[in-house]
Amino acid sequence: MTALLEVEDLRVSYGKIEAVKGISFSVDAGQVVTLIGTNGAGKTTTLRTLSGLLKPTSGKILFDGKPLSGVPAHKIVALGLAHSPEGRHIFPRLTIAENLQLGAFLRKDKDGIEKDIQRAYDLFPILGERRKQAAGTLSGGEQQMLAMGRALMSQPKLLMLDEPSMGLSPIMMQKIMATISELKSQGTTILLVEQNAQAALSLADQGHVMEVGNIVLSGTGQDLLHDESVRKAYLGED
Repeated sequence: MTALLEVEDLRVSYGKIEAVKGISFSVDAGQVVTLIGTNGAGKTTTLRTLSGLLKPTSGKILFDGKPLSGVPAHKIVALGLAHSPEGRHIFPRLTIAENLQLGAFLRKDKDGIEKDIQRAYDLFPILGERRKQAAGTLSGGEQQMLAMGRALMSQPKLLMLDEPSMGLSPIMMQKIMATISELKSQGTTILLVEQNAQAALSLADQGHVMEVGNIVLSGTGQDLLHDESVRKAYLGED
């Protein structure tokens, strides 16, 4: 089976500083794959490069068999790669409903858009209850739900989630992780960057540990959960 996403020897620099140093990994359709590591490991840089916001210095990115080199960000979305960014970046003055509609800006199928807005409300009932409310008045967790719902509006083949639980209360984090699990059960392919390594690896089919721009360890989510070095470094266990 051909991977939906293939990343080969990817290198990304900010000026003279190389932030991603030749990483390779793949994501098969229907999988949840997670990148874990400390701040500065290169995880967010990797996602920003995949979505066309940063240009790689070298390496190959294939999505659904097509090279992404030189493809602008909005066309990458049109190909089926959606990015829910770190920090959420919702439109605070627009309503919840308007934010969701903006997630479908490339689509013309009105009936399908309405159906997917309802799907977002089914996934996140609080959004449906407050659909006419300005997005900036939502709590951090509710804004994260909105960011995920907006990314799903483009009907992605692959959904990239960058730090979805960052800054959230434990209860809200559990809700977000439960939603990711539900999306997985529905067949959504997900590339997840997440500071909570335990939660991420528990969900993931495959995981990759990044340190200072390199992938230093790869395996199934369960293998990494039980790996002694991972437990010490990322799960806070002796």
